[in-house]
Amino acid sequence: MARCSIFFSMNLLMCLFFITFSILPEAALAHAVMVKSMPEKDSTISKSPKQVDVWFNEHVRSAFKSLAVMNSAGKRVDNKDIEQEILDPSHIYISIPRLPPDTYTVRYRVISADTHAVSGKFDFTVAESD
Repeated sequence: MARCSIFFSMNLLMCLFFITFSILPEAALAHAVMVKSMPEKDSTISKSPKQVDVWFNEHVRSAFKSLAVMNSAGKRVDNKDIEQEILDPSHIYISIPRLPPDTYTVRYRVISADTHAVSGKFDFTVAESD
């Protein structure tokens, strides 16, 4: 009898665990993901932007954020003045000087709302303007 009760209890716990995690929204278990950038990922633009903006699917923590713009030689070219939008904590940005034609890599690292570090990178190209 006790053996049957233990078996039933374990099956019940496993079912509850499965039901709980199958109905939770996927976003509740995920980390921040970059959803938008300006310049856009893998874009080619004809004019140097004044800043690089990155948006995430959720708020990111203000501490320990990092955003850097590198040229094709690997040299950092941004102004090292990363900011976070006060009214939209999912948005970080950094100013840059006038960039000559080249392919640039933007690297970011943030702490998502669930306290996990999230990092990534994307490229954009400044082309010769006509």
